Amino acid sequence: MGKKKLSLAGQIFIALVLAIIVGLLMGNHADIAKSYIKPFGTIFLNLVKFIVCPIVLFSIMAGILSMKDIRKVGAIGWKTVVYYLCTTAFAITIGLIVAYFAKGFFPVLSTSDLSYEAAASTSFMDTIVGIFPSNFLAPLVNANMLQIIVMAILIGFAVILVGEKASSVFTAVEHLNEVFMKVMELILKLSPIGVFCLLCPVIAENGAEIIGSLAMVLLTAYICYALHAIIVYSTTVRTMGGLSPLKFFKGMLPAMMFAFSSASSVGTLPLNMECTEKLGANRQVSSFVLPLGATINMDGTAIYQGVCAIFIASCYGISLSFSQMLTIVLTATLASIGTAGVPGAGMVMLAMVLTSVGLPVDGIALVAGIDRIFDMGRTVLNITGDASCAIIVSNLEKKREARKAMKKA
Repeated sequence: MGKKKLSLAGQIFIALVLAIIVGLLMGNHADIAKSYIKPFGTIFLNLVKFIVCPIVLFSIMAGILSMKDIRKVGAIGWKTVVYYLCTTAFAITIGLIVAYFAKGFFPVLSTSDLSYEAAASTSFMDTIVGIFPSNFLAPLVNANMLQIIVMAILIGFAVILVGEKASSVFTAVEHLNEVFMKVMELILKLSPIGVFCLLCPVIAENGAEIIGSLAMVLLTAYICYALHAIIVYSTTVRTMGGLSPLKFFKGMLPAMMFAFSSASSVGTLPLNMECTEKLGANRQVSSFVLPLGATINMDGTAIYQGVCAIFIASCYGISLSFSQMLTIVLTATLASIGTAGVPGAGMVMLAMVLTSVGLPVDGIALVAGIDRIFDMGRTVLNITGDASCAIIVSNLEKKREARKAMKKA
């Protein structure tokens, strides 16, 4: 009998543990980790980013074409957007409530001589305009996920409307999708090496500091991440997705561990698609829902906004009113749409949230040093939320098809 091969989840977990151990041991030599280990992690992440754009473009097109009905795409689309907005609102509410009760344990850090240059935020109308591409190649070159999604939807709809004449295009899209999926499989075999090389320098650089003055703020954020996953995702996956929460989280482990080390929702997309399909999500649905979620669904980022807003307010001796907290909920929910699923995107959103309630943007400097540690946890929650939506929408569509079949019978 041959030896049983270790699963990808097991390999990634071992790489994760080794990265933490080696990172802590290299605490005094963080520069070596950054110079000689991190570049290999960057190479791996570059390969993942390289495959993401064609995967998103062709998987959405293939999903739409396989449905053969524009109304069905619309039905899936509105369910997805409503679910994402509702869970994001829940997430920011959980973050604010837990942080409000934990603020007595937060350290009061000095706010003198703080300065933070906030990135320019775009207006709501500019965001809407920015969703639509003005050039065929630019979205692919710039990895603009929303524009790629719009391209895929428009081309997919056009092929359906042309009908039989475009049958060769349908076949070509299917074949290209299969080819890029195979490339994705080859790249994902390197995941354990990538995870180790990405996480080790982060631990080496921040390991000792995490246990320092900001430990309570980090702990509060991670408690909120866990609460949201346990309460919201477990409930929705069981009631609307027809899947055991334990089975769901176990099946999602490889993607969650990869998201933790890479801190990139978009980078985790190929592995997330693989995990959800193994859990029973319809490929047509997951190929549409997951790329959209990697761009607009930011539950973990929303929690981060709430916790950091309360912490920064307490450092400045400001007590937030109920109306200000409500403003944070609305701003964070709407700001999540169009935020790119790449490391550090939460900082731009945080600046928008602080500005909306009149808190000093300079306060971001208090948490900027360990933003990467926040980012790792919030990315795990973001991609898990995307996966829960794929499972739920797949189940709802299955039930809808069953009802239609019964009516015909």
